Amino acid sequence: MSNKIKHSGVVENILGDSVQVRIVQTSACAACKVAGYCNASESKEKLVDVYHADTRNLRVGDVVTVTASTQVAAQALLLGFGLPFVVLVAVLIAVLLITGNEGAAALSGLGALVPYYAVLFLFRNRIRDKLSFSIE
Repeated sequence: MSNKIKHSGVVENILGDSVQVRIVQTSACAACKVAGYCNASESKEKLVDVYHADTRNLRVGDVVTVTASTQVAAQALLLGFGLPFVVLVAVLIAVLLITGNEGAAALSGLGALVPYYAVLFLFRNRIRDKLSFSIE
């Protein structure tokens, strides 16, 4: 089994050493033979930015394959969903145990996500360098 996630796409824009690629993200059942008759299948177009790419041989409209390792995907999911969930639940439980007020606990849990995502925003360039796509 491959340890890379691959999507083919079309180069939309080239700016310096970064490339913007349009990919079509499909659900697992979109490739099914009866997907046209089923409401469960879906596909979405997404723009993916590839930084530090070799753009010498690329032109707008070229078909390329964008890849990321499964480790990068797992780290992105952890930063985007896993850790915020842990912060939310931890603050929710702590405030509920201290105050006994469910409303205050809920608002505190949601409020604790603001500094979390602010820190992610401040370190976005470092995170982007570690969690990046590449072009094959």
